[in-house]
Amino acid sequence: MEKLNFEEISFGIITYAGMAKSNALIAITTAKTGNITEAEKLITEAEEHIITAEKTHMSVIQQEAQGVKHQIPVLFMHAEDQMMSAQMVIELAKEFISLYQILKTKNLLD
Repeated sequence: MEKLNFEEISFGIITYAGMAKSNALIAITTAKTGNITEAEKLITEAEEHIITAEKTHMSVIQQEAQGVKHQIPVLFMHAEDQMMSAQMVIELAKEFISLYQILKTKNLLD
């Protein structure tokens, strides 16, 4: 089994998690302006980015499950933290979008 390049894997996760988090935060702002359709597109893009990050992360998990032991560098742990925070921001953004949709429907959104 090939040795994993943790630096490459870590920066891949950080990059995609960062794009996901950015899209989710922009989606909240977009929904606040009343553009729910665009906000939902941004969330879809955020979910696509986080899936890419998760697949990259899964390569390490799969090897561990197969009995390959790794010495996990701090950069990889940081990448995991970034991925988890992006996942949470996406979920919260979905709730905000839903809330703004309700406010828009009731004509309570400026």
